[in-house]
Amino acid sequence: MSDRLLPGSGPLDLNHLRTFLAVHRAGSFTAAAHLLGLSQSTVTAQIRALEQRLGRELFERRARGVSPLPYADDLAARLAVPLDQLAGVADGRGGVPEPVHLAGPAEFLGTVLLTKLAPLVAEGVRLRITSGLTDPLLAELRAGRHDLVVATRRPRGRTLLAEPLADEEFVLVAAPVWADRLARRDPAGQELPEALAELPLLSYAEDLPIARRYWRHVFDRRLDDRAALTVPDLRAVLAAVTAGAGWSVLPGYLCRAELASGALRLLHEPADPPINTAYLVRRPAGSANPHVSLVRERLLAAAWTC
Repeated sequence: MSDRLLPGSGPLDLNHLRTFLAVHRAGSFTAAAHLLGLSQSTVTAQIRALEQRLGRELFERRARGVSPLPYADDLAARLAVPLDQLAGVADGRGGVPEPVHLAGPAEFLGTVLLTKLAPLVAEGVRLRITSGLTDPLLAELRAGRHDLVVATRRPRGRTLLAEPLADEEFVLVAAPVWADRLARRDPAGQELPEALAELPLLSYAEDLPIARRYWRHVFDRRLDDRAALTVPDLRAVLAAVTAGAGWSVLPGYLCRAELASGALRLLHEPADPPINTAYLVRRPAGSANPHVSLVRERLLAAAWTC
């Protein structure tokens, strides 16, 4: 480790460095204290002592957790591997922890979650990602195949623990050609649901789960349309809608860029849009792999609406 990164005189306190890395990975003093088995006041005091020793601040304090400053990112990248290796020797593993096995919907993992976990990967946390539907993934979690699963519903029973992770908002969208056609309808005549029944509906499943939920929540009626196209990948549905194949109901996070650029348009803006909560699910016994806790704490610290 170069002197450029570690100004001042005398050796750094190894406990302070471990605490710093835990805070950097977890995204908050509270989460780091939980991971380390320390009080929050002890974590705060150790970070302040390290900042004084280095002669600079490491984190920007925010209402929800902390955000590392550029110097802290650089320092964490240098510390991660040697501290993980030292921890492995101390507890008998003889090396870095095993990969963390994380599973969930492909679109949500690829579009949202991996951006939250990228800093951990850069610091040496290894991830193994599996995509799939909630029910099979939860069965595999119970069997020990995964460490964490992002589920689109809360699992029943006591065999798994679930924590709210994110709220995804659903939006009714189409390409401009269809939006313009709908805008020309007689405002005193045909209502939007009836007008949409005449246009191609695109969905990722034959039973139209997202669209049916939108209809019940927003229009207080049942959706009886049949899909013109089904493809079991929301990213493919998005591509087809953007290309002008028809309309669909999609998670807002998935089509934010297309809406911003004008490639897609909102067909309806309800005052109370339908929202689905995603859950981070794990086995009650937990994992001996400390990086599982790091991934869990980082995701929960970044809980959001998308």
